[in-house]
Amino acid sequence: MAKEKEEKKNVKKENEEENKNRHQVEIKIEKEEWKSALDKVFIKKQKTVQVDGFRKGKVPREIYEKRFGKESLYLDAADLLVQDAYLKALDKSKLVPVVQPNVDIKEINDNGITFNFTIITKPSVKIKNYKGLKVAKEEAKVKKEEIDHEIEHLLEEYTEVVVKDGKIENGDIAVIDFEGFKDGVAFEGGKGENYSLEIGSNSFIPGFEEKLIGLKKEDEKDLDLTFPEDYHASDLAGQKVIFHVKVNEVKEKIKRNLDEDFFEDLAMDDVKDEKSLREKIEKDIKNHKEADLENKYVDELLEKVGKNVEVDIPDEMVNEETERLLHRFEENMKMQGMSLDLYYQFTKSTKDDLLKQIEPEAYQNVLYRLMLEEIMNIEKVEVKEEEVDKKAEEMAKKYDITKDELLKQIGGIEMLTYDLEMQKTIDILKEYNK
Repeated sequence: MAKEKEEKKNVKKENEEENKNRHQVEIKIEKEEWKSALDKVFIKKQKTVQVDGFRKGKVPREIYEKRFGKESLYLDAADLLVQDAYLKALDKSKLVPVVQPNVDIKEINDNGITFNFTIITKPSVKIKNYKGLKVAKEEAKVKKEEIDHEIEHLLEEYTEVVVKDGKIENGDIAVIDFEGFKDGVAFEGGKGENYSLEIGSNSFIPGFEEKLIGLKKEDEKDLDLTFPEDYHASDLAGQKVIFHVKVNEVKEKIKRNLDEDFFEDLAMDDVKDEKSLREKIEKDIKNHKEADLENKYVDELLEKVGKNVEVDIPDEMVNEETERLLHRFEENMKMQGMSLDLYYQFTKSTKDDLLKQIEPEAYQNVLYRLMLEEIMNIEKVEVKEEEVDKKAEEMAKKYDITKDELLKQIGGIEMLTYDLEMQKTIDILKEYNK
């Protein structure tokens, strides 16, 4: 019984805390302001509405209202007024919202409209401790094997490709025409001309590349193959097919040596021989590792501070961040030539599945943002105007654009100032936890 009372008490406390950040503000629009909005809506509708006996755009107001009713103007008038009403709600309440508000129409009639705005404000944040948390940062080390691997990658990248007269071998590039047939009928997406296929790359279905080994220019061959059971096109998955292939040309890859010609082709500053190349690669790998380890260190530091935070985050803040991450994911997919619909098809998932997958990251982002803002206030972090200007100039130079263009792209001077404040706050955290 005591446990049940304690649970009810905790639920009540959570609800009270949540309600502290959820504010209802009513704004009523009436008289001349409401009449003016209805007049504007009618004038717009009058231009498109068609009523028998009147030319288009000439129907009188009283005829329109008799035919369609006054109510047909209400919602469009509400759309005209909602933004100004929201500004009035903010002015009236003196609240600072953290997300876009929810808006409902409480009452609407010929005399006016009453909007009800649900305004979400920043929740209170309590941090028990953010100092002396003993988060260790790893040291970046580069192994000889990593340098060797990168050199091999460069040699591969600068490999020369030349035409050969002999037979196709593993590692060669075969320039082929091909067409696939299922039950004697050509299937969609199974045809290509002068396609450069590297043998051993596993670009095509199992068996295709292996069956080309030994062929030479002008050879033709039918390949009996079976599509994998998990192939993305369901009509071909697990199906037996025949690919007719003609070899147009055979090329071989000639691996480069670490010689003077290779270093000249690299055109890297201060790289003239193998020793200087290894030094540059080691430095580059180390810099990359240090950046990764720095990010990992900051993530672990934020995670540890986050465990010392008490805050009730409104669902609306998490939902808004989830949608932002979804939009970013969609843009990344577009850059890879894939739409979200195609992603859902390939992964056999839905938007709801993806949102559930993204939500934990969204919650964490909001938590860390609120947490850092609270530390920023405690530590009285400030960024001077000249610091912001200097950073803006540096970034504009880096991306070869004007300062004004940069600020427009990143959301203005306020956003850059906020980012610098956040970075200073993270630097303070790092100092406290060395």
